[in-house]
Amino acid sequence: MELPEISNFRALFLKDIPLLDVRAPIEFKAGAFPGASNIPLLNDEERHLIGLCYKEQGQSAAIDLGKKLIDGQPKSVRTSQWQAFVQQHPEGMLYCFRGGMRSRIAQEWIYDATGVAYPRIKGGYKALRNFLLEEINISIDEIQPIVLGGRTGAGKTIVIQQLQNSIDLEGLAWHRGSAFGRHATPQPSQIDFENCLSIELIRHRAAQNSKLVFEDESKAVGSRHLPPLLYERMSISPLVILDTPLHERIDNSIQEYVTSALAEYQAMFGVEEGFRKWADYASYGLQRIRKRLGGMRYKEMTSKLQYAIDYLKRTGSPEAHREWISQLLTEYYDPMYDYQTSEKKDRIIFSGSMMDVLSYFRSP
Repeated sequence: MELPEISNFRALFLKDIPLLDVRAPIEFKAGAFPGASNIPLLNDEERHLIGLCYKEQGQSAAIDLGKKLIDGQPKSVRTSQWQAFVQQHPEGMLYCFRGGMRSRIAQEWIYDATGVAYPRIKGGYKALRNFLLEEINISIDEIQPIVLGGRTGAGKTIVIQQLQNSIDLEGLAWHRGSAFGRHATPQPSQIDFENCLSIELIRHRAAQNSKLVFEDESKAVGSRHLPPLLYERMSISPLVILDTPLHERIDNSIQEYVTSALAEYQAMFGVEEGFRKWADYASYGLQRIRKRLGGMRYKEMTSKLQYAIDYLKRTGSPEAHREWISQLLTEYYDPMYDYQTSEKKDRIIFSGSMMDVLSYFRSP
């Protein structure tokens, strides 16, 4: 029986089809698609051994070794895992790296065990990845970016997340976009970031959202780089400025870098260890900009930060962080913002409060 192959990649991502990735874990970790589940045909060690055999003895010997390694109990376990996935996601599809032998074997074992002709993706992961890379540039050519700027702590991400026609680049890159921007968990791989961005762009185009709002970003968000064409388009696009009073910016910064960040670390590592790791994260953020702050100011702000950390640990109140954060915003981030904005003033088409900016973006 000829088992089905699927090549309508756009529909696959628009419908959010569940994906069964049968590549080895090391391949999955290097790059995957959002929502994909990794239930491999070969584990990393088996893949490595078969690869060596292929190089030394050729394809036929490698196939024979593969059968020997996964026959019996491994086959039974993996088939039952795939069967559970198929039962849970009858509308799903599977793939390996190139849509070749591994995905065909998985298809056959699933069919033998269940009678279900579960579709495999033509060309596998590589074809899907190439499709998404091509679509990034196609999408960027078709959209009209509008860039949302504002001082650090202004609440730009809050605005982005309230709009239907926006893409949260910092959310996709899992980084807050500053010296204090990293989360308790690592950023996605560059490949995963690009895949998610491409899918977001495809969905907006399908929804006919041609004008898309992006937060003003540099070429990189943390250690994840924006596609060059997107950065170039954003750097010449209309600019909307979010004006927020200093006291609100301080409140937003405390919420983001203290309250929320601490909760992340404690949820992951427990109360005591999480607090210690969060304190290290905050101290490291200052250390990263030490040269730009200058020795005296760095020493002064480090002292204020340490006092605020100790006060928070004793009392549970983040209020002591207000002092060093205020200094950080007014003496470090604001001068940089003023300089950068002076270079972009010809692009500014609107400025206002959060309510004003939201109303502007939502107006026809």
